[in-house]
Order: sequence, then C-alpha cells, then structure tokens
Amino acid sequence: MRKETSFLFVGFVAGCLLTAVTFIGLIRSGHAGGSGSELVLKLAHGLDQSHPVHLGMVHMAERLAELSGGTVELQIFPNGQLGSEAETIEQLQRGAIAMVKTSTASMEGFVPEMAVFGLPYLFRDEAHYWRVLESDLGKELLQAGQPFGMHGICYYDSGSRSFYTNGRPVRKPEDLQGLKIRVQASRMAMDMISVLGGSPTPVPWGELYTALQQGMVDGAENNPPSILTSRHYEVSKYLSLNEHTRVPDMLIMSNAVWQSLSREVQRWLQQAADESVTFQRKLWQEETAEALKKIEEAGMEIIRPDVAPFAAATAPLRERFVGTPVGDIAQRIQETP
Repeated sequence: MRKETSFLFVGFVAGCLLTAVTFIGLIRSGHAGGSGSELVLKLAHGLDQSHPVHLGMVHMAERLAELSGGTVELQIFPNGQLGSEAETIEQLQRGAIAMVKTSTASMEGFVPEMAVFGLPYLFRDEAHYWRVLESDLGKELLQAGQPFGMHGICYYDSGSRSFYTNGRPVRKPEDLQGLKIRVQASRMAMDMISVLGGSPTPVPWGELYTALQQGMVDGAENNPPSILTSRHYEVSKYLSLNEHTRVPDMLIMSNAVWQSLSREVQRWLQQAADESVTFQRKLWQEETAEALKKIEEAGMEIIRPDVAPFAAATAPLRERFVGTPVGDIAQRIQETP
C-alpha cells in the first residue's frame, strides 16, 4: 500500500514538473503562426479594438517589438475573446495567460485594497488623480496583487464614470431612485448605487447593450469613449456627466511569468508599457472630446449637473470605511497634495 502511494506521489510530482516546463516552453516557443519571435506573451482584455485603452496596448506591443529587435511579441486578444475580466484574472493566476488589462473594480474580488478606487468623489480633480497614481502610494497599489500572483505593470486612463439612462435623465441624486443601474462586479460600485437609492445590477460588459435595449436595466455608468465604442448611445437617451468615480484600468502580469523573464526583457517590457501610458493618456483626452461630440450628434442628450448634491448623497459610503484599511488608503489619497 505504501509502495503504491509512493508511486502515485512520484507520478503527481512528475506531472507538476512537466506542466511547469511546458508552461515556460509555451511562452518561449514563439513560433506559432510563423512569427519567428523567441518569446510570445498573450494579453487579454474585454474592450473593443477601437477603444483608446486597446490602442494604448497596441502601441506597447509595437514598442516592445522595436526594443527587443523582434524577439518579443505581445499578442493581444480583445473583445473578451478569452473570457470576462474576472475569468482572465483567474487564468493569469494559473499561468494560462501572461497579461490582462482589467479595471481596478474587477480587481476588488482578488485584491481588497482596490476597492478604494470605487469610493465616489475621492479625488479632487483629474490632476490630483494622476498625482496619486504616480506617487509612492500609487505604486504600492499597483503591486498590491503580488501575494496573489499578480505583478502590476501600469495604469491606463479610463477617465471618470458618469450615469447614462434611457427612461429618464439623471439631473440630481433623487432621479436614481428605483432605477436598475448596471454596475461592474464590484461591491463598492453596488453599494454606491444603493446609497443613491437605485438598484445595482451586475451585468457582463458584453451583454449590456442587449440588457439596455430590452429594459433589463434602466441605465449604466461609464466614460464617454466606452459609451461610443460600445454603441450604448443607440439604446440610452441621456448622459449625465456627474463624474462620480475615477476607476483606472490596470495592466497586470502573471508574477510567475514576470519572474521567468530576463532582466533585459523585463526592462524592455516596462519601458514599452510606460511609453504606452503617455501615448494612451493623450489619446484618451482627444477621444473623450470626440466621443462626447459624436454621441451628442447621434441624439444622446448630455447633461452637466451640479455634482455637489451627488457628493453629499454619497458621503455615508465614504464615512463607512473610516478606520478600515480601505479608509486608511483613502485618507492617504486625500492627503496627497
């Protein structure tokens, strides 16, 4: 009996080693599709290929190829081809995907500290928001997923999130009473809608157009470029620019894959990512202005409400976290000059 158990154990260990070797071999083979690259890294995300964040990652892929002399290839899989954000994060933790672009909202289920970005009206303005992300605190949060097998690469601009609805416009907090509002799979996002009197309804991004069209939800919340590229303006009449949260996108990498790379490849990858952030932030500003113009021309009414009542109505949510780890991070953010 002991001998049989011993053989089973040896077989199990051998299988694990084989899997590990195969995994490293797959990311380094790089000859699939005749690319000729020595190293191929797969990156998954759920956005449309015309989205500014996707274009930022395309820029990263181009720069990585240039810096590496064509020896490192970044293959991007958009439109949720490899699964939802939560699913691809789980795949990344298993080593099945090298990189994932995710909203920090989707990271909450894996890294509790990320919930801080869902606190409404936490940042004074856009400039304050970027000062925080580029500070030591921002770098700490970028690497907060290390214990869970994630290495943070960079933040991408995803602007501010606002409400868009079909049945009635949102001009003041009371207008959200009783509305079913689609939110990301984020506890903080759901709590925010509840505090405002709405009914939070998690719906996968790829299914939201149909949900809006069929009345399964009365509205959602997002940024103008996402509303444009998803064509949600076709099934929503009103956009209220109350700008309740600034939830960045993150580019994360399997820590196991990152550690397997040479210092030189790590340097190339990080440089390409940093350059893509600068490219993407400029593109985001241009695309946001263009998106607002296009969706208004398409018939969507754009409302610019007084945000003070919204900030006051969501104060209880911010106060709820005082004295907690998330509350402590929020205080450090507010203390950032």
